[in-house]
Amino acid sequence: MEQFLFDSWTSLFRTLSIGLLSYGVLVLQLRISGKRTLSKMNAFDFVVTIALGSTLATMLLSKDVTLADGTTAFALLILLQYIITWLSVRSENIQHLMKAQPALLLYKGQFMEQYMKRERITKEEILAAIRSQGIGNIEKVDAVVLETQGNLSVIQKIEDGSGSVLQNVKPNQL
Repeated sequence: MEQFLFDSWTSLFRTLSIGLLSYGVLVLQLRISGKRTLSKMNAFDFVVTIALGSTLATMLLSKDVTLADGTTAFALLILLQYIITWLSVRSENIQHLMKAQPALLLYKGQFMEQYMKRERITKEEILAAIRSQGIGNIEKVDAVVLETQGNLSVIQKIEDGSGSVLQNVKPNQL
């Protein structure tokens, strides 16, 4: 029972020292890699963020993982994320592979039920997104789009609008 609550001062010191050093290394590597590394852009970015956190936790709690091992894992994850985003910016094929396309869920007062089912979004969620924008009437909404990051964008009706913000939203839906 004693080791369940407290193993040793050495173990606590290791956790504290590895924690401080690995946190510093991770912050430094993230600063070097740029803002894009932890941005909320697509599923791959999310996976990298979770993997970084998991790696940090493993470094802190597992005596089998050294600071050098964890730092190398951080660098590898950040490098992979950098390469994928670099390629995505330069290749539409890579971009389409790594990033979902926005989906139109409501257009000119009509719920696009086929796309709502595919994206697993309910009318209530769409109405909540509209209300969160301070809009009290669905007739004041031109469109609701499920963005690549998973958030709902509400586009209000305007008199002379060209609809240009909808240009990359699954064109076959309009």
